Amino acid sequence: MPAFGSIGGAVSGNRGAAMRLGKQNLRACPESIKGLLTWFLVAATPWPLLQISSSGQKQPANAHARNVVIVVFDGLRSGSVNATDSPTMFWIRSHGVSFANSHSLFPTFTTANASAIATGHYLGDTGDYTNTIYIGHPIFFSGNFGRRPGSYAPYLENDPVLGDLDGQFGGNYLNEETLLSAARGDGYNTAVVGKAGPAAIQDVTQLNPVNGKFAIPQTVIIDDETGTADGIPLSPEVLSALVSAGLPTATPIRDQPTGNNMIPGTLHANSVQQAYFADATTRVILPMFKKSGRPFAMLYWSRDPDGTQHFQGDSLNRLVPGINGPTSKAGLKNADNNLKQIWDCIQGDPELAANTDVFITADHGFATISKHDIDTAGHVTTSYAAKWIYKDAQGRQEVNTGFLPQGFLAIDLAHALGLPLFDPDSQITGTDGEKVFEPIDPAITQQQPAVRQHPATGDGLIGGTGRIADQTDAKAVVTANGGSDLIYLPRHDPETLTRIVAFLTEQDYVGGLFVDDDYGKVSGTLPLSGIRLKGLSKTPRPSIVVAFKSFSTDRKEPLMSAVQITDTNLQHGQGMHGSFARANTFNFMAAIGPDFKKGFVDRGPVSNADIEPTLARILGLAPGSKGELRGRVLREALTNGPSPAASKYRMAVAENAANGKTTVLMYQQMGKQVYFDQACFKTAANKDHQICP
Repeated sequence: MPAFGSIGGAVSGNRGAAMRLGKQNLRACPESIKGLLTWFLVAATPWPLLQISSSGQKQPANAHARNVVIVVFDGLRSGSVNATDSPTMFWIRSHGVSFANSHSLFPTFTTANASAIATGHYLGDTGDYTNTIYIGHPIFFSGNFGRRPGSYAPYLENDPVLGDLDGQFGGNYLNEETLLSAARGDGYNTAVVGKAGPAAIQDVTQLNPVNGKFAIPQTVIIDDETGTADGIPLSPEVLSALVSAGLPTATPIRDQPTGNNMIPGTLHANSVQQAYFADATTRVILPMFKKSGRPFAMLYWSRDPDGTQHFQGDSLNRLVPGINGPTSKAGLKNADNNLKQIWDCIQGDPELAANTDVFITADHGFATISKHDIDTAGHVTTSYAAKWIYKDAQGRQEVNTGFLPQGFLAIDLAHALGLPLFDPDSQITGTDGEKVFEPIDPAITQQQPAVRQHPATGDGLIGGTGRIADQTDAKAVVTANGGSDLIYLPRHDPETLTRIVAFLTEQDYVGGLFVDDDYGKVSGTLPLSGIRLKGLSKTPRPSIVVAFKSFSTDRKEPLMSAVQITDTNLQHGQGMHGSFARANTFNFMAAIGPDFKKGFVDRGPVSNADIEPTLARILGLAPGSKGELRGRVLREALTNGPSPAASKYRMAVAENAANGKTTVLMYQQMGKQVYFDQACFKTAANKDHQICP
């Protein structure tokens, strides 16, 4: 087995020709970087980047401490990685540790898994359940960042939102210390680069508002919002270094059109923005860390392939090729090129290369969006929301006839309960001159100035008056996320929950239901505790988690041809995640470096919650921990580590609902640790050998 040198080195077997990647990337480090680095590549999962320490700052307790770099490839499916489309990822997986049985945490969303990567805790402890959550109060209710009170269900991929959440929840909405925070406290340089939201979550307490705005954090944070009015400020030292490197001090915008139901989305990858992130990492941050003489911990969060898979225009209104077309592959290649640049920068210094650990992960997998078909046979949804014609304010039909609009779950539930529906993300001026949330009525002929046909982002307040107050008077709150939605009952009303569950078990787009344990056993559902969504979270816990139905277009390649019903503004044939199908939980994970075995395939179950405990063990850190929903140290992957412990495949089955449907959960257990593969509704039509389609 060759040493951990340039990726252009020889590779054993017939893969060698494909793996010769050529000369060192010309955009790599402008000078060699000395010191030690542990590099973790994480696909589709957020991590805090390394902090640059100033003089007089605490020295690390371990004078010979390693450095760590975490690279997350958002939305990277394990099956996408190959020698042609992603040679750098493929080489690292082949020469280091390949985690062949990896898992994203459900709900399979970005900020949720970012919180797990950051803290090593399951979502029941972090309270970051999905990208959009109900927080109990309007965001910016106190006026932080100069904002008016906003939604009860904010979208978390936004730095001011994360800062305000910290302010609302005692300085740390996650309620757990992150790896980067612990490293920073122990004298490491720390930094995060990449996608807004998951990147900053890696050291989220640095976003706490000071006098209603951001202070300059100790951890360097460069993301989509850098250099904008919403951005986290950079220190004069970092700003000067960017200018000296010939880089702008504001991140280039992401130039990828989403398209609509008539116009295809993007046909190119997110190349310009990601080139900036890679350049900021290799030409600014790593050289600064080298100069400081301190070890560091850093996270790089790649928007691709996720962003390109979301917006790709290869398959408008068609399920094939879906997210397997040329544009999605270009997004994968773009991410791999960025990885090669960072890898070459590290490998350019022999001392650094010899002392660098690399861990790669993705926050989640991916699937093609369906807003019409509900199974492989081509049956279509009978949803109430799909019966209407939706037109925008200009009169253009914005949803194909018979297709699900964004916010279909909120529309269907409000109709079933006979209650009014309001949009928590859209405000109008009420009759008394005060701001109120805009009402929603799908039966109107088109969007009007004071009434919407469907929610702007899919979220809904069901019941109540639509008033904006410290606490909502709605009976139910729906937060729309994509492949799964959350339902909250602010009044904890068992009767309403029973009615909602009975309705959902009848819907053709639902693929599984999970209910808060506080309601007791509910027929057709499994408890939140069974999927580690009940813990010590500070944010409100959802009453119901709705996993939407998944299927595939190719039974021979079910994971790579997966399709999921999706509550989103994106189109039928584009891409999304969030479901409880194995195509979404099977993310890409790999590790390489002096602390990891060489050429080792780890077939034991692993997850994003295991990254932080493993890296903390390598670095000799002990991050503070409150909850008990923790991941494990991946000892079997470490040099001289034991063989993987035995694990077993298990299944949990709920009691049947009145119509015979029941939620089935497939998972693996290793000691006290559990790893969730998939969940679905079981009916009499399910074959015993294929419980989940």
